[in-house]
Amino acid sequence: MEKIQTQGVHHITLVGADRQTSIDFWEGLLGMPFVFEQPNLDDENQSHLYFDPGDGRLITIFTNEDRKPDPEPAPQTIGCVHHLALAVSQATFRQIAERLDARGISHSGPKDRGFMDSIYFRDPLGLLIELASYRFVPPEGVAMGEVMLEAHKIRVARGDYNIQEVHLADAIEQLTRETRRSLSDDRSPKNPYKR
Repeated sequence: MEKIQTQGVHHITLVGADRQTSIDFWEGLLGMPFVFEQPNLDDENQSHLYFDPGDGRLITIFTNEDRKPDPEPAPQTIGCVHHLALAVSQATFRQIAERLDARGISHSGPKDRGFMDSIYFRDPLGLLIELASYRFVPPEGVAMGEVMLEAHKIRVARGDYNIQEVHLADAIEQLTRETRRSLSDDRSPKNPYKR
């Protein structure tokens, strides 16, 4: 028996209310270009809107003009989506609370996750949205997941509770050593200022 190997998220489709609410939220608040629209090919009573979140993937929304926004929190029971996390830069992250406040949108305030920063709020339909920003950049050619895996191993070996920036820094050093060649035989840390 063989696995069915995935290679990334193709797209995420959410059930929306009316068309304009989706456009105003995904493009008007979150800056995702509205790139495509066609009928829902499985339900002619719905439209299918496509938004570009900035990573080459798509977020799509099924809309129907008979549905109205309901801001009550979406269910978070077994089998339901708990939240949707979207990536932002550190520069943008530092502006989020102020920009949500300017619109009167309630939010969690910045959350320190050790390896990233997060802020949470609900979309007009009650879906919990997380805007997250990693605190590190992986070495060229190394995926974020590889850094997280290495940082996890370091954290566990040290008996620490959760991943912190020191684990990330040490993981990046280790991965750089493994993925970048050097003429040096000894690549251990040195102090060039010793006397």
